[in-house]
Amino acid sequence: MSDAPARIQTPYLVPEDELDRSLRPRTLGEFVGQAPLREQLAVAIEACAARGEALDHLLLAGPPGLGKTSLAQIVAAELDVPFVQTAGPALERKGDIAAFLTALEPRSVFFVDEIHRLARTLEETFYPAMEDGRLPITVGQGAGARVVTLELPPFTLIGATTRAGLLTTPLRDRFGIQARLEPYTPEQLAVIVRRSAGILEVDLEEQGALAIAARSRGTPRVANRLLKRVRDFAEVRMEGIVTAAAAEAALAMLEVDELGLDRLDREILGAICTKFAGGPVGLSTLAVAVGEEQDTIEDVYEPYLLQQGLIKRTPRGRAATRAAFEHLGLSAPAPAESSLF
Repeated sequence: MSDAPARIQTPYLVPEDELDRSLRPRTLGEFVGQAPLREQLAVAIEACAARGEALDHLLLAGPPGLGKTSLAQIVAAELDVPFVQTAGPALERKGDIAAFLTALEPRSVFFVDEIHRLARTLEETFYPAMEDGRLPITVGQGAGARVVTLELPPFTLIGATTRAGLLTTPLRDRFGIQARLEPYTPEQLAVIVRRSAGILEVDLEEQGALAIAARSRGTPRVANRLLKRVRDFAEVRMEGIVTAAAAEAALAMLEVDELGLDRLDREILGAICTKFAGGPVGLSTLAVAVGEEQDTIEDVYEPYLLQQGLIKRTPRGRAATRAAFEHLGLSAPAPAESSLF
């Protein structure tokens, strides 16, 4: 019997997670899309590496799934420095921030995901650390309390946010590089799908890649998720080759239509169009009608529906556009005639 210790598999390190990580780009050269940002980062990284300095603090904003975490990891890899990761909600006390910052090696990348969810009372802890490389700590309590200032090694704070508007101005202004990631085109997503297919060893035809890309909501994470599900379908129901027909059949089974809308997207549109005659309808009422949380509708589903011009926001709530009625195969109500009194 071997004396080697048993390998413990943590709940969050499952094969699917490892697979998702394997699909992430490792260098700026492998990263598809976001060309202006990639060029800006390439210049900044090369300049900082030549001077032996830490990269300026970087704020990455944009919808989920566009590659903010991947870019942060790429920056650390290109600089050949340690990468330390946490999330805004995980930082509950000033001591949590101090523990991370004082343990950083020189020029490390400290990545804070969902930085907009950082408690306002903790933001001030970052200010002197980001600007002066110092961390004031209060030692003791009451009249005997005193402030001790710790010198921090040079580091790069990379903050990722899906809601940049929730960041306070003082925190946002301390990021020397601020960028917003934009949704991807179908052509860019097709490149990503083909690359992922190569890593997964999936036999993928060009038209199959385009079919998946067209329904991926402009998001690489969605494209990779759909590719894995289409791969499963092709292996079980087809001949293992992801053709256009296999992709169309698999996506129909997943209830993803030609615009990339899933079942809940269509339920939201259907509720506005049929139950509320096209709207406007308040978000809380809409959430009850479809049985979903308000935050989920507002953060996950609504942005894409707005981008596609299927709904619009009004002072009285959400309203469906004529395109929404057409997509659902419904007749749009005639515009109300104005009355003069």
